[in-house]
Amino acid sequence: MVPEPTDRDTDFAALVRGHTAPLLRTCRRLLDDDSEAADAVQESFLSAYASLGTYRGDAKLSTWIHRIAVNACLMRLRRRAAFMASAETDDCDQALGSLLPSYSRTGHRREVQPAWTEAVDELAERRELCGRVRELVQSLPEPHRTVLVLRDLEELSTEETAALLGLRTNAVKTRLHRARQALRTMLERELIEGAA
Repeated sequence: MVPEPTDRDTDFAALVRGHTAPLLRTCRRLLDDDSEAADAVQESFLSAYASLGTYRGDAKLSTWIHRIAVNACLMRLRRRAAFMASAETDDCDQALGSLLPSYSRTGHRREVQPAWTEAVDELAERRELCGRVRELVQSLPEPHRTVLVLRDLEELSTEETAALLGLRTNAVKTRLHRARQALRTMLERELIEGAA
């Protein structure tokens, strides 16, 4: 015999219907894998349902479930990173090294930074560029990509991002700055190659 659904079940079903698409979008951005993102969303809803009694109402319910999903993604990313044999910090610094500007002893950039030839919002409107930007974001090392996604795409504050990642706010700011600079360098290269 199947039990009758309770008000809690009905409310939770509405929560699932209303939040699946945004959570899936967030998880896809963080994990870059549709199947893993779907699993993370399902895991998030199961975790939220089990913890519904502990929800205190300090934040909106949508914010609460969003944080659960981000944490589920971060746990998956940590498990992925555990399989890597080399020290990730060194790899990240090496991977970004060629994309970051270099400075002279006087503090001036060694290379002249070209000005954007078009407004950034006009560039972003071009569909092919948007797709390429997504690919470039995904090519960033995981710690930098995660901070960029949470801060710039998910629009979390520095403090929220630091709390989710277990980092200090200065570390979040540094990673975000490096990720943005690396992304800008990659975009400049794309634009120069496209113009040639």
